[in-house]
Amino acid sequence: MRPVITFLTDFGPAAPAVCRGVMFRICPDANIIDINHQVPRYSIRDGAASLVFALPHMPVGIHVAVVDPGVGTERLPVALRTARGDVVIGPDNGLLIEAAERLGGIEEARALENRDLMLPVISQSFHGRDIFAPMAGHLAAGVPFSEVGPTVAIDKLVRLPVIRPTIAEGMLTSSIVNVLIYGNVTFAGTPADLEAAIGPLQPGRALVLEFPAQDGAPPVEERTVWERTFGRVPLGSSLLMSDSEGHLSLADNQGDAARRLGLTLDRPVRIRPA
Repeated sequence: MRPVITFLTDFGPAAPAVCRGVMFRICPDANIIDINHQVPRYSIRDGAASLVFALPHMPVGIHVAVVDPGVGTERLPVALRTARGDVVIGPDNGLLIEAAERLGGIEEARALENRDLMLPVISQSFHGRDIFAPMAGHLAAGVPFSEVGPTVAIDKLVRLPVIRPTIAEGMLTSSIVNVLIYGNVTFAGTPADLEAAIGPLQPGRALVLEFPAQDGAPPVEERTVWERTFGRVPLGSSLLMSDSEGHLSLADNQGDAARRLGLTLDRPVRIRPA
């Protein structure tokens, strides 16, 4: 089989092509799968969510992810070998950890320090091209994982804070952990968490979502219903549902709920019966 490299960045349209060119020059047989290059700029949490969504469905391979606001600083470039047999490459800033754990867990971590596996000149601002892409190409071409650099203690890797909902009698308190391209808003928590707070979720049950004021944005209240899928509510109406990953999600039927309500990542929310 052709070796697989998957690729995710916040680079936008042009820079990923440069990185793919570097990979192909080193490993011409590579099958490069682009996951997402429209991650919101510098949003490590959004990038991590995209990896969690995508990587479990990818073939075993080399997975490169670059959302790297700390590029050029002391943050480590790392490679993580997973129990499934994959290698996940990127900055040690929390971007990679949860996805690697979804691939069976991290068995070994190494700092990317072998200069022979990088481009000859290393810039301070484009490690995607100069370090991560060539490392991926060499690994896909058969270079042993042990050659990338020295081991790093797994428990020393940077992890993103875990956001969990708070269950109270008659109310679930949570926050926005992802905003999708369609404007769907994902909350920390599952339908089971919401049921523990407010009781059974029957289709059509009326709910209120309260978003307190934050960072100059005014408070917002959304009256909606619990439903199974978009088409169960009128065009343009909102619903609270379980998304494809089993998380609570607010969406508009063929609309953009995030834009309509002015919602952004990390905004807190309280969900209660109407």
